[in-house]
Amino acid sequence: MMRAWVPGVVAAVLACMAGDPGISAQTFRAGIDLVSFGVTVTDRRGNHITDLSPEDFEIVEDGKPQQVSFFARGDEQDALELHVGLLFDTSGSMGQDIKLSRSAAIRFLNTLQDARDMTLVDFDTEVRVARYGQQDFPRLVERIRTRRPDGYTAMYDALGVYLDGAAEDEGRTILVLYTDGGDTRSTIGYGDLMTLLRASDVTVYSVGFLDNQSSSTKTEQRARLYQIAEATGGDAFFPSSMEDVEKAYDKIVAQIRAQYSLGYTSTNTKQDGSWRKVEIKVRKPGLSGLRIQARKGYFAPYKQ
Repeated sequence: MMRAWVPGVVAAVLACMAGDPGISAQTFRAGIDLVSFGVTVTDRRGNHITDLSPEDFEIVEDGKPQQVSFFARGDEQDALELHVGLLFDTSGSMGQDIKLSRSAAIRFLNTLQDARDMTLVDFDTEVRVARYGQQDFPRLVERIRTRRPDGYTAMYDALGVYLDGAAEDEGRTILVLYTDGGDTRSTIGYGDLMTLLRASDVTVYSVGFLDNQSSSTKTEQRARLYQIAEATGGDAFFPSSMEDVEKAYDKIVAQIRAQYSLGYTSTNTKQDGSWRKVEIKVRKPGLSGLRIQARKGYFAPYKQ
């Protein structure tokens, strides 16, 4: 079912957040008991480490060790249920890149046929949301193919709306963002967006089409797409051709399959809505120089 959203919807959410910083945690992380993180681990060469066990991970929250109480691997049959989101920029600035973007999005969706559902958020001046089951895949593809570039770019609003809806999903949620990087319409500011991202469980992968952007804006847009992905434990890619897209997808799918799901119950029982810094390390003999991709923390639940 498709719903059309206007920027005012997200503005209302942010107005609630402005009243109390703890509201952001309640809006996007309702009812937290188990704190969960998606984690990928790679060696110096970029190879994924997929044979770790719960005992190999060390979790530290605000300087205090935590005990892993939930563990799952992304490549096993008992992996958490997978939800896939697609943020598709159809604004006027995508005119020269829309063909490559369409092909990239459809190819990616074809590689994740084990996802329980797929949510398409296409945006220009407005934000439109539709969720599809695997049986509705042809309808999803048709919707991507028929969108024509026009209007302004409400990218931050689109991300905010998606994160709001994704808070209800159980399991893992992966979001791939296709855009040329610029935002010209949103009611959400960049700082507010980063707060929403830190408050969510969604792993974001940014795919930026920047070749046709001016040199004066390209550097900033590239940096922001990196920051959006990094805040969630994801990654950013900037393809110029379908060959580049295929390489990016191979990396994204490999990361999804290699992602560990870790969970713990915090020893800090305060419900104050505060930001809690979390550091995840791997302690296993013979492994060093590892890169660990995960969120940097979470907002505690809030109770007045």
